[in-house]
Amino acid sequence: MNSVHDMGGMHGLGPIAPAPDEPLFHAEWERRMFALNLAAGALGAWNLDRGRHARERIPGEVYLAASYYEKWAIAVEMLCVETGLVTAEELAAKQADLKASVARTGHERVVRPERVEAGLRRGSSAKVDVAVAARFQIGDRVRARRFHPTGHTRLPRYARGAVGVIDRDHGVHIFADAHAAGEGPQPQHLYSVKFDARALWGESGHPKDVVFIDLWDTHLEALPTGAAA
Repeated sequence: MNSVHDMGGMHGLGPIAPAPDEPLFHAEWERRMFALNLAAGALGAWNLDRGRHARERIPGEVYLAASYYEKWAIAVEMLCVETGLVTAEELAAKQADLKASVARTGHERVVRPERVEAGLRRGSSAKVDVAVAARFQIGDRVRARRFHPTGHTRLPRYARGAVGVIDRDHGVHIFADAHAAGEGPQPQHLYSVKFDARALWGESGHPKDVVFIDLWDTHLEALPTGAAA
């Protein structure tokens, strides 16, 4: 999705100025928003990639003016409305469904305080244990597809059309682009692709710099040996 959130390589947005000893939260409401985002996501009404796409759909003028956790708040509100988690009646029905799911599967999709730290340490890896053939091997030269989707994509705009080399195969992962659109997991191999800085930025890129980007099979096109970049 081409929007203001995809800022890689863009000029005019000012320098990054990290604050020394910056606290995890600047206000109590940010702490609460963090917890609310985890709790709402644990209901299973949307997946991680759809959550990211909600933030991408925030209008540009709002996105640029909002702080980090304000973006989270706006996105959670959008998702709760879109998935029907906004009225007492609907929430009660969802809670009943969750209780039935717990009774059926023994798995409780509720974030308890004692589970938060372990969950955050574990992360939200989308790696899956299914047999899917890899389209590429380590060392293969590939070209990132040049396309401009209106939906969520993990292929950044600045890399589209650039030629790189497969540096690592992370194994089979849920394809985030499809997952965000509700099209199912569509598992495929995820690679770390190495791009020379000049392949991305032209002559302004430092000749010794490289950039590694994690990309799926669908994002890449094969290049025959000896083909021009």
